[in-house]
Order: sequence, then structure tokens, then C-alpha cells
Amino acid sequence: MTRTQPAPAATRQAGGAELPAPGRWQIDPGHTEVAFIGRHFMLTKVRGRFTGVTGAIVVAEEPGESTAEVTIDMASVDSGSQARDEHLRSADFFDAARHPMATFAGRAARWEGTHGLLDGELTIRGVTRPVTLAAEYLGYAADPWGGDRAVFTAAGTLNREDWGLTWNMPLNGGGLLVSTEIRIEIELEAVLQP
Repeated sequence: MTRTQPAPAATRQAGGAELPAPGRWQIDPGHTEVAFIGRHFMLTKVRGRFTGVTGAIVVAEEPGESTAEVTIDMASVDSGSQARDEHLRSADFFDAARHPMATFAGRAARWEGTHGLLDGELTIRGVTRPVTLAAEYLGYAADPWGGDRAVFTAAGTLNREDWGLTWNMPLNGGGLLVSTEIRIEIELEAVLQP
């Protein structure tokens, strides 16, 4: 009779906090959202999201050395308005026909307990710029299919013009139709790979 090895624990204690076990955690696109929030007429919040998100988080033995790589399908933008989504996909904004994917590659920084920063580079329309997101590990769940899931969140603010997303219209009373400052909010589930 042979004895099987027990499955490795999917969580561990590090720095006084429960964290995901080291390894490659594949992003689950069906339970991940990369959202953005801008302002219309400099007043109304307009929200959108990308539904085509893939990638992985590689959790290191030392949490502060963990990395993330994400690819975003720019044609998957969904803001609740078909006309606005078509405009966002056009050359005025994402130019999704010529630049179908955006990418982010980052590394944990100043990690303490369950939160820290994610310093990385975001590429949109072929333009790469540095981005820092506040990141947090929210917890672990065993799914009904035998998988191990880690849940993370990250958020930050960027200036869209840094990536050449400069389309706008001036308003008669001053200001611009679309804000240049955009809030990014990410909610994701990732599954531990064997």
C-alpha cells in the first residue's frame, strides 16, 4: 500500500497575518473585474469595466517579492452604453483595433500583513508608464470543485493623458467633458495552480 502526500496548505502565516501559500495563482476571469471611474461634465461619475481579464499572481516565500501579470482585452470594455463603449474602443481612446491588449506587470512593495503596494508598469496603446496601486489580500476560500482561491483587491488613480488618451471637449462654462483623472478598482479571484 502506498501513502499519498497530503495536499500543501493553501494559506500560511507570515508577518502575523494569514496569507496565500507561495505558488502561481491563476486569475479567474469569470470572477475578476478591472473597473474604471471617470467624471462626465466634471461632475457625474461614469463607471466601466473590462470583462476580458487574464493573468496570474505569483506569491513568493517573502510576500514583498510577489509579482502580478495581467492582460486586459480592450474590446471587452463595458460602461453600460453601447455608443460610449464603441467610442472608447475607437482611435479616440483605446484604439482597440490596433492595440487589442493592455498589460500590467507589477511587484509587491512595502508589504505589511495583508496589504501593501503593487508597483508596476501599465501598457495601453503601446505606451508604458509606471503605476502604483494600493493592494490587499482579502482572504481564502476552498471552492466546491476542489480548488483553492485567494481574493485580492487593488486600486489607484491615474492620468489617462499619460497614455495618450487625450480626446476631450471643452465646456462653455470652463472645464472638460471627460475627466483626465481616472480611478482604477480591481477585484479578483485567483486559483492556486498544482
